[in-house]
Amino acid sequence: QVHLVESGGGLVQSGGSLRLSCVISGGVFGIYAAGWFRQAPGKQRELVGGITSDGSTNYVDSVKGRFTISRDNAKNTVYLQMDRVEPADTAVYYCGIQEENNLRTVRDPNNYDAWGQGTQVTVSS
Repeated sequence: QVHLVESGGGLVQSGGSLRLSCVISGGVFGIYAAGWFRQAPGKQRELVGGITSDGSTNYVDSVKGRFTISRDNAKNTVYLQMDRVEPADTAVYYCGIQEENNLRTVRDPNNYDAWGQGTQVTVSS
């Protein structure tokens, strides 16, 4: 069974940086696409961005130019580098993986096969 664990969340000041990690175990990570989503209190889970097995990425407009998703297949890990964070970025961040492996399907949370437990990111103003 595939298992995902996120880490790296915490409290950061507006304009600062954080790097989230998501370690995948129990599967062949190299064949999966991965995505980062976030959920703020009282709001629905929303896409941050996704990455296919070959490293192609897409992002929601609100984070383009500030956030970067990458992956290290040798370490079974996907990363979310968050730069120039804003208070609106405050949320629980989740990573997920899916066998459907294209930039269209990574946008839909219903396409994911497994999720991590989430990590809290809080941005102070």
